[in-house]
Amino acid sequence: MNVSGDTAVSKIAAAIGEPARARMLYCLMDGHVRTSTELSVVAGVSPSTASVHLQRLKAARLVKVLLQGKHRFYSLESAHVASALEGLSVLAGNARTKFVPTTPNRLRNARTCYDHMAGWVGVSLHDRFHGLKWLSMAANSDMEYDVTKEGMRAFEELGIDLEATRVLRRRFAPACLDWSERKPHIGGALGAAILKMALKRKWVIQDLDSRALAITSLGRREMRSRFGVVFDVTSAAAA
Repeated sequence: MNVSGDTAVSKIAAAIGEPARARMLYCLMDGHVRTSTELSVVAGVSPSTASVHLQRLKAARLVKVLLQGKHRFYSLESAHVASALEGLSVLAGNARTKFVPTTPNRLRNARTCYDHMAGWVGVSLHDRFHGLKWLSMAANSDMEYDVTKEGMRAFEELGIDLEATRVLRRRFAPACLDWSERKPHIGGALGAAILKMALKRKWVIQDLDSRALAITSLGRREMRSRFGVVFDVTSAAAA
């Protein structure tokens, strides 16, 4: 490694080496995003001090900022950062704590986010569509999805007209950050089409008085058999 490489490594090590910053980074290892206020509690520092620490981590390319409306959420910059932290964790013998959402179960399980599906079910569908290779990252964007050839066939079989969906005057399939799960679900025109399909097929029923969606017994069976979404008594309520 050359001198410039040594310098870069030392700067990254210095950024990680401060205990409050290390606690923030390891808190983000579970793949969920958090606000600076939440990370200040984790780190045991004031919100203003947390902001300074996060700027240092961002400058070192260890974290990135995701904007959702007026809110700013922080996540690890990449899987490479997570791998490096994992290696350090092995050397140190530390265990990580698990993210525990505090959102009420009815809303956490499934709800509408504008006109698309959010909550545990929305995030699970997002993850399964990736696992089935129906979605890929759009060119020149790490927060926008496109549909693969496999996905085109699969979504068309579900009755989703992708050609009509694409020409709508809105983003096609952005990654929408889920505020309860702190992981992305599918938004935009495609997300709206998926929710419309699920409502039409009676997989979900919309609550008249809230954003909550109830997953029907049919919906659980269909999403399990078609996509591999595994439900349990705590993940989704039956209608």
